[in-house]
Amino acid sequence: MLQIGFTYIGTVVGAGFASGQEIFQFITRFGDKSLFIIAICTVLFIAAGNKIMLISAQINAPSYHQFNNHMFGHTIGRWINWATLAMLICITGVMLAGTGALFEQQFGGYYQAGIFCTMLLIYVVTLRGMEAIIAVNSVVVPLMIAFNLLIAIKTFTIHGIASAPSLPAAGGWLYSPFLYVSFNVILGLAVLVPLGNEIRDKYSIIGGGIIGGLGLGLLLFLSNYALSAHFEQIRGAEIPMAQIVSMFSPVVHWLFSLIILGEIFTTLVGNVFGLTRQLELFLPPSFQKQFIILSLLLVCYVISQFGFSTLVHHLYPLFGYISAGTLILIFSKKKRQPSLF
Repeated sequence: MLQIGFTYIGTVVGAGFASGQEIFQFITRFGDKSLFIIAICTVLFIAAGNKIMLISAQINAPSYHQFNNHMFGHTIGRWINWATLAMLICITGVMLAGTGALFEQQFGGYYQAGIFCTMLLIYVVTLRGMEAIIAVNSVVVPLMIAFNLLIAIKTFTIHGIASAPSLPAAGGWLYSPFLYVSFNVILGLAVLVPLGNEIRDKYSIIGGGIIGGLGLGLLLFLSNYALSAHFEQIRGAEIPMAQIVSMFSPVVHWLFSLIILGEIFTTLVGNVFGLTRQLELFLPPSFQKQFIILSLLLVCYVISQFGFSTLVHHLYPLFGYISAGTLILIFSKKKRQPSLF
């Protein structure tokens, strides 16, 4: 259950989440509505993650291609598969840009060096498959939760209970949790579907989904609190959470930079793993896995050159609307599923 939960968390917590950009866009900027948004997000994460993993285990789907075809039929499923593929490639490019932005902000430059180092590690871990992904998440996610808790405690000792004012243009807060969860869960299909297929134990999946959803809710709460307390200081920052930590001791600053890199890395590996499995279905057997991974990383590298905050601001809300439609279809679909027992 813990491995499933940590892998779920690690899949969702990517560059936008870990850096604070994503949380600021979908939650923090709505001020006093943020706690309500987080509560809805937590419930939706539990429900959506469990439903996807259980169905995947029931139908024995090794990738989201088979999952979508089963849920929506070959015609609609094909369109959803291509849309998911495009979104995953774009978001992976955004996350690579996030590693570059982190190197640039935290280490005084080295944008390109940060991206290339990350790409090399992704290549090595992705070749090792799902077991390596679970192992990485089992290490990084507990550290991530502990560090976010420490940041929240440190912030509380300085600022007490903080609340961010809503920005004048921050309308539509009621839709924000649905867009946010849809966006993350649909992109998480690349890992959630093969994860459910490989575990295939109903109670482990349900328990893992609950742990993952509650863990994500806790991380949202802690990050939102820190961002709210430093609202004025982090506006316009490429990596808001790193900007906050820079106000603490240099040691904490460096440790948090490593944690953010780990958080981003877990999602990057999951995305590339899912994309590789998907492309292996379409390409001839002569295309080796190594070639597919390298090609994906090259495309994502080109996308990363547009800049991190710019990509988050424009792509994430758009993909949220696209993903919301897919998630609604998943919840509303009434297909009889074979039993796990």
